[in-house]
Amino acid sequence: MKEALNKEKHSIEELKRIANNVRIDIVKAVYRAGSGHPGGSLSGADIVTALYFDEMNVNPEDPKMKGRDKLILSKGHAAPVQYAALGERGFFPVEEMMSLRKLESKFQGHPNMEKVPGIEMSTGSLGQGFSAAVGMALANKIDNDPGRVFVILGDGELQEGIVWEAAMAAAHYGLKNLIAIVDWNGLQIDGANDDVMKVAPIGEKFKAFGWNVVPSEGDSIDGHDFDQILNAFSDVKKLSEADGKPTVIVAKTIKGKGVSFMENQAGWHGKAPNEEQAKQAVEELGGEW
Repeated sequence: MKEALNKEKHSIEELKRIANNVRIDIVKAVYRAGSGHPGGSLSGADIVTALYFDEMNVNPEDPKMKGRDKLILSKGHAAPVQYAALGERGFFPVEEMMSLRKLESKFQGHPNMEKVPGIEMSTGSLGQGFSAAVGMALANKIDNDPGRVFVILGDGELQEGIVWEAAMAAAHYGLKNLIAIVDWNGLQIDGANDDVMKVAPIGEKFKAFGWNVVPSEGDSIDGHDFDQILNAFSDVKKLSEADGKPTVIVAKTIKGKGVSFMENQAGWHGKAPNEEQAKQAVEELGGEW
């Protein structure tokens, strides 16, 4: 099996810098597209950066490397965060993703596994990416493939019944190679989770379905604190080896993180900034327009 390139660990400061670049890429791409989903893309930037640049065994020079770890973005509307991280990781030039949502572009509003290197599953219909991840983890277990399957869910996505069917199956088959991460920013397209359909307590629900939950105490980790994110991945390894269960990391995040006028605003779930707003956002993130 080939080994991943650049497998050395990055410092926390390096990870922060990369995540900031990912956020700048997201803002620029969504602005150029004139449409898209910046809020939930920005909330997941630190988690996705930690996965691609520290935790996952992947190889940009061989995206289909045998035994690789896989990331499924079940909240597929947040495709810009995965495109940006893959671009920064070297799967393709970042500038290519600036064709986001354009006619004939391979970088459409939801990920396409047939067109973009590093995308493992075409997602968008909420809950189905999680179900596909369960199937992939089961296939790896049957094939003795050492690759792990990571899957990121949105909090509003937990309102889909298919999520809990898949969660039940994952526990039944003892998929210790499956790690779910809930990007819990508290907001969805129609407003606050608590107003639309309450999803908390998230960890207790997964535990009832037979999953390990990180953190073991408290309701969530800080999804923007790299120390907590990396420690959570370390805890996942210990738990999965101990009892063979799938594990979920519940990460509390801020929708629109890093851009002052987008933070904690449900209206930025699926709206592109205008030029003035995009310039301000990039400036706040320390980038160049």
